[in-house]
Amino acid sequence: MTDRPPPLRLLLAEGRVLSDWLRARTRPSVMERELVGGNAPVMTLPGFCAGDLSMAQMRRNLRAAGFRARGWGMGANTGAKADTLERIHARVSDIAEREGRAVHLVGWSLGGVMAREYAKHHPDTVASVVTMGSPFSGSRRANHAWRLYRIIAGHSVDNPPITFSDKPRPQVPTFALWSARDGVVAPACAHGQPHESDRAVELACGHMGFAYAQESIDAVIDCLVEAEAAVPTR
Repeated sequence: MTDRPPPLRLLLAEGRVLSDWLRARTRPSVMERELVGGNAPVMTLPGFCAGDLSMAQMRRNLRAAGFRARGWGMGANTGAKADTLERIHARVSDIAEREGRAVHLVGWSLGGVMAREYAKHHPDTVASVVTMGSPFSGSRRANHAWRLYRIIAGHSVDNPPITFSDKPRPQVPTFALWSARDGVVAPACAHGQPHESDRAVELACGHMGFAYAQESIDAVIDCLVEAEAAVPTR
């Protein structure tokens, strides 16, 4: 498992991807999609320094595919706080109560780390977890964001104000989307070890592309459909 961030050339390439993301995040979804979601509830969790708007394109496409997708409603993700898991629990529990069933969590980068950790503590409210470029495995410094994280969050990535579970993975269907082109998070940290997820899915997008790239959206939908097939008949 690497303890080094991606090469600088990949980080620099994210600048181009960022401009694509800024255009795509407010673009209406125009693609016709087969309704495969069965109205299953989904909550998206944004990456570091991003909010619900960053995953608006993802949610539009999920809704077009028949899922009931919502944001996390907690503003910008500025790092772990002592009450982060409790606030996520309040949001997920509210959705689960209204929908009458467990909720799928789709987390981008840091949002995926939070989704996994929440699901370890509350598997009864979670139907599945899909992470996208999330550094859930290996060194917490094998990325280009840990220094900025310390400044904005007010604590080191090595000492967050939450207690991490010692479970290797959530006890619900868990999928890890990763890319060798990721310029922010080391790929090995995003796909993890075989025992840490049900399946790791390699994509060809950059780190910013996870939120809007068509291959990422399609992969998320495939993972959710697979997870839904494993849900007991209600």
